[in-house]
Amino acid sequence: MSPVVAVIAPGAMGSAVGKRLVEHGVKVTTVLDGRGPDSVRRAREAGMGPVSEAEAVTADIVMSIVPPAAAIPLAGKLLPRLQANRQKPIYVDCNAVNPKTVEEIASIITATGCPFVDAGIVGGPPRAGYDGPVFYASGDAAQRFAVLDRYGLKVRVLDGPVGAASAVKMSYAGITKGFTALAAAMMLAASREGTADTLHRELSESQPALLAWLTRQMPAMYSKAYRWVAEMEEISAFVADDPAAREMFANYAQFYERIARDFDGDKQEVRALADFIKRGQ
Repeated sequence: MSPVVAVIAPGAMGSAVGKRLVEHGVKVTTVLDGRGPDSVRRAREAGMGPVSEAEAVTADIVMSIVPPAAAIPLAGKLLPRLQANRQKPIYVDCNAVNPKTVEEIASIITATGCPFVDAGIVGGPPRAGYDGPVFYASGDAAQRFAVLDRYGLKVRVLDGPVGAASAVKMSYAGITKGFTALAAAMMLAASREGTADTLHRELSESQPALLAWLTRQMPAMYSKAYRWVAEMEEISAFVADDPAAREMFANYAQFYERIARDFDGDKQEVRALADFIKRGQ
């Protein structure tokens, strides 16, 4: 018998994960209280059943998929519900947070008697023709979460404690999203100096694979920059023992904050980046 899974919340990733599970015969619920019309639409299109918070925590597995800054508050909000439950769900934190943050979340959840899984999502939301993303999972209950590997999710269990999966996520995102920020800064600098054509030509000749990756990655960043601010801050905390790296990722957070404001405003820098990418197409 397939498990019942509550996915909180039905954002772009959460709703896509819910849809993938529904397509594989899993009953998926979500909480829509306080959510906007886009969330309601995504949940409906994904086949996720709307329930109250009290009903959500009666699922077999509760997956927390929220912005990094909301991960601890969600755990705290659900704490009395989880404490009141006689049957304890497996709580899976799937958020882009550093190991110390996820350990704090685990301390909240395990105090209720619920098994806890640290999960790091690597890759984009599930979609047709794409079998990802990968859910790296760690902690004592990780194998129990891995049952969802039978229902369309790609789960890789790590031989490590809570925090190991988040460390993988932080490291991977630090490379991919950190490099995207670095490349965007250099593209903008070249555009300001009038050398964008030359830089693009040089990349196409000497770094074609890199340019191809940036051509795919950069346009997807503009609308997500606001979400990547907190992720860069979490990565900054993750590398805190390296002062230079800590400052670097704190600055990347500020950079993405600026891009997010530009995207919501006159899009001057977003247009410059888009123009750079379009060269040669």
